[in-house]
Amino acid sequence: MTAPETPPRRPNRGPAAAAGNRRALIAAAREIFAAEGPSAPFTAIAKRAGVGQGTLYRHFPDRVSLAVAVFEENIAALEALRDDGTIAGLLDRIVEQATASTALIQLLLGPEADARTGELAARFEAVVAVLIERDREAGRIGAHVEAADVGIAVSMIAHELAATPEPDRAAVARRARRLFDAAFAPR
Repeated sequence: MTAPETPPRRPNRGPAAAAGNRRALIAAAREIFAAEGPSAPFTAIAKRAGVGQGTLYRHFPDRVSLAVAVFEENIAALEALRDDGTIAGLLDRIVEQATASTALIQLLLGPEADARTGELAARFEAVVAVLIERDREAGRIGAHVEAADVGIAVSMIAHELAATPEPDRAAVARRARRLFDAAFAPR
């Protein structure tokens, strides 16, 4: 009687696999957090990424670290608006991101906001400043609109979408956009 053959072990690529593992973990976290919320088990994220839980913790020692990495991609997408975007386009992109990632928004903007999100906030504020100036010069928004107003609009939209059942989010987003379009219009 021969012993059953064991499947060949995958070679441990060590540090060479780090960048790919990080990308896989971020993608998995985006999906898992969106489906299960910010308290989803890290084991589910590691499993979806195809790595061990130790690998996850080496890259992201806690939930906020992982959420910040996921939001890094979202902020980069918003920064792309600097070249030719508008405040309306920014709000549209926020709606897209909030609809897909409400759990992450809850985690990052919730009552226990973390100092590590500060850099992301500063990058967002820089984008808003550029877009406000461009929209004022083009007559798309009024002189009364300040960066803080846009920040409040984004926060309100994100929180409202996070609290809205998924099937109703598109309608709620449209209503919120109409309100802010009217509030930001030139007077």
